[in-house]
Amino acid sequence: MDLGGVCPSPLVVQTDWFPESEQGALYHLIGDDYTVDASNQRVRGSMVLDGTDLGIEFEVRSGGPAIGFSPVSSHMYADDSIHLGLASTDFQMRHWDDAPLVSVVAPLEKSPQMIMWDPQTYPNVHSIADLGREGVTVNVFGGGVFSSVLVAQGTLSREQVDASYDGAPARFVSEGGAIAQEGFATLDVYTYEHVHQQWGRPVAFQLLHDAGFEVYRQNIAVRPRDLESMRPCLERLVPVIQRAVISFTASPDRANATIVDAVDKYRSFWTYTPDMAAFAAQAQRAFGLVGNGPDSTVGNFEATRVQRVLDGLLPVLGDNLPFLAEDLYTNEFIDDSIGF
Repeated sequence: MDLGGVCPSPLVVQTDWFPESEQGALYHLIGDDYTVDASNQRVRGSMVLDGTDLGIEFEVRSGGPAIGFSPVSSHMYADDSIHLGLASTDFQMRHWDDAPLVSVVAPLEKSPQMIMWDPQTYPNVHSIADLGREGVTVNVFGGGVFSSVLVAQGTLSREQVDASYDGAPARFVSEGGAIAQEGFATLDVYTYEHVHQQWGRPVAFQLLHDAGFEVYRQNIAVRPRDLESMRPCLERLVPVIQRAVISFTASPDRANATIVDAVDKYRSFWTYTPDMAAFAAQAQRAFGLVGNGPDSTVGNFEATRVQRVLDGLLPVLGDNLPFLAEDLYTNEFIDDSIGF
């Protein structure tokens, strides 16, 4: 498993948000000798797997506000020191023209993105399709595409989608749960019950994946132009990441402690407590966000699923596309023997 001499050191990965347990497999690979660069919001340390030093340093960089909310792909094309980046299938498709990325491993089997609602207000709603039939307003972030896909599929109507969500709980709370809202099953399910005391009770939800929006989210990706030069590294690295997914899922505490420590030292608006991290790790297992998919391998991509995502996005992307579904990923570095 030694990566020395075949992978760059430090090996740098750009994430799409502040540290959180969705990125747990990455932080599981950072050793206890890590340092936190609070000014640049980066964590670096020896790269390890289950106590074994892998021979290089590993650096995880925060995204979102830390990079001016620019897409990971665009940031990678502006900074050649970044070797890997987090990508989602829909973003890869939308940004292929100006900043293409090829995914090489998928730590998450399902995206944690969801739509949530108040089960007391809507006791007969059990799915996003039920929200559509009931005509419930669904508050989402502007600029996303999943709502357009759900509208095109007939799951929701265009009239009930309100793209004014700003990430705060204020509207959901002030309307007493009369609206439904976009969110993340690894975070909002916990915070609305235990953190947002003005609400303070459980919410119901369905994953977008289970409603038909089956993107792979937080894939590890490279620039296509780097695929050949990175091949010797990726041949050893991708199986390491596969094993890290399994190890983090079984024992998340050390990586979660690193995540919580980094967020605390960044001293930004983003807060992440040990309880939030523990819930997120447990939720990944409970909600099926990690797993082998339809086979016995973790981290690989299902060709028919990627094609379904592309077909669903055609109303948004148009028909004259400069890529095929198979251009977005490769399973060539996956070790088929590694799985849950």
